[in-house]
Amino acid sequence: MSPIVRRLCQLSILLILPFMAGCDLVVMSPSGDIAQQQADLIVVSTVLMLLIIVPVLFLTLYFAWHYRHSNTKAKYDPEWHHSTRLEVVIWSAPLAIIIALGAITWISTHKLDPFRPLDRIDAERTIPEGTKPLEVEVVALDWKWLFFYPEYGVATVNEMAAPVDRPITFKITSSSVMNSFYVPALAGMIYAMPGMETKLHAVINKEGVFDGLSSNYSGPGFSHMRFKFHSLNEQGFDGWIAQVKQNGTALNRDAYLKLEKPSEKEPVRYYATVEDGLYRAILNVCATPGKMCMDEMMHIDMMGGAGLESHENRDRLKYDGGPIDINLRGHGEEHSAVEPAAGSQSTKNMPAEGMSHGNHSMQGMDMAKGDASEAPKTN
Repeated sequence: MSPIVRRLCQLSILLILPFMAGCDLVVMSPSGDIAQQQADLIVVSTVLMLLIIVPVLFLTLYFAWHYRHSNTKAKYDPEWHHSTRLEVVIWSAPLAIIIALGAITWISTHKLDPFRPLDRIDAERTIPEGTKPLEVEVVALDWKWLFFYPEYGVATVNEMAAPVDRPITFKITSSSVMNSFYVPALAGMIYAMPGMETKLHAVINKEGVFDGLSSNYSGPGFSHMRFKFHSLNEQGFDGWIAQVKQNGTALNRDAYLKLEKPSEKEPVRYYATVEDGLYRAILNVCATPGKMCMDEMMHIDMMGGAGLESHENRDRLKYDGGPIDINLRGHGEEHSAVEPAAGSQSTKNMPAEGMSHGNHSMQGMDMAKGDASEAPKTN
């Protein structure tokens, strides 16, 4: 390489460095074993692809320079049309890379399945026998995060904590629209959907305070839908739980329904006690008094439907939220049922028999689609 080209390369690197000064490479340098395995997968996949990309780019430039018009020493063969050795190299190398990438992707997809319980703390340590995972139930609200700790009977808003090297089992759902739970230092993002429950098994290996966020656009308050994840030692975590119990209030149905209303930049809140069954009610879209829970409706459907008398459940099966313009105008306004669009059939005009399973009513079909089963997952 000529001195001029080398100098230009060095200068270009110096020009790029100031723009990278504010970069946070937490995805490639995480603090949790699952996120670290995902980072390693990114590196391995990138290197394997570069084994093809770099030689191709180099040879493209080399051929353009070597066979330039002014280079009379370059061999010129206008009758050349085929080379078996060249064909073997051109096709075998990419094929080998694709096979390697496919094998790595297949293995990693199953190994890093968020629904799969952990089998290790990190690359050098397995999970001790008898270790009980920390269970955290996560609810995505508009536009804040609610965390339940059923083992301790407490809950928090926009703040969560976990002990170092203790497996964590997340159960994740949403109260309204689709969202995505993401702590880059811990593991990959997992979708949160109303009436459904996704899961994530992860572990944090270093103490510290890490950022958590929503990685799926969910409305005007999306950009502020963030929280802090505290990774603590055992004593620190016990102290954090004690702080929540000491400074928290009670979280019952009424308090939750007020919290559920859309709001932005919500401060951290602690709840020292949680009403029994509240997370189940949120998951089954029946936190509002008088609503039929989805698991109850699915049980009726499984038993063959409720028959003609099911028309009495009509009001209990209305799960429509407020129109989006209400959310945009003001977060404190009460939600009203969404009226049917012009020309569409209103459920008020449906016959009572339409609610039965035998007639396969549209409303029953819609509810079946929103069952509280485990939802699709992603990393």
